[in-house]
Amino acid sequence: MTPEEFAAAADVSRETFQRLKAMDAVLLDWCSRHNLIARSTTEERWRRHYLDSAQLVPLMPASVKTLVDIGSGAGFPGLVLAAMLAGKDVHVTLVESTGKKAAFLAAAGEAMGLDNLKVIPARIEAAALPSPPDIITARALARLDKLLRYGHGIGGKNTRYFLLKGQDVADELTQATKSWHMEVIPHRSVTDPGATILEIAKLKPAHDR
Repeated sequence: MTPEEFAAAADVSRETFQRLKAMDAVLLDWCSRHNLIARSTTEERWRRHYLDSAQLVPLMPASVKTLVDIGSGAGFPGLVLAAMLAGKDVHVTLVESTGKKAAFLAAAGEAMGLDNLKVIPARIEAAALPSPPDIITARALARLDKLLRYGHGIGGKNTRYFLLKGQDVADELTQATKSWHMEVIPHRSVTDPGATILEIAKLKPAHDR
């Protein structure tokens, strides 16, 4: 997939596309020195990473004002979402504990000219947020039960979760429901027939009544 094919598939504005191309230039520069994405995915990054991230936006409620991406890594989906939501008055926070990755996120955000973005270089448990976010996202970070534990620590009763999961999603859900009550809406991934986006709401520990 070319950048232009991505732009058409994701239906992004010209300004958003320019921001994402600025991110991509920084990403490729940093990838020459650091292991941010798997080299095997570099050629197909506009589909495997950019479109995979962008597909979350149409699923989100129009009322969203704050979004936190945990374990942001190379900026997928966090930086892509920040670019796509920049004109919609949505503030995006990226939480990344690895110093080099947090530095990349800050450098890319600056190159993209984003003023709706904040990078917190800390562990998720130590991330000091002013209030629970409307949405929490994560991609390729941890198994579902662990993700929900992370999310519950910074989320609130009205927080919705959009989690990109692979082919083991059914097993992960089975394990997670032993510890958590939640409403789950699965969405089929547009980039991988074996992947699923889990939309989760009303998350609470199973021992809570």
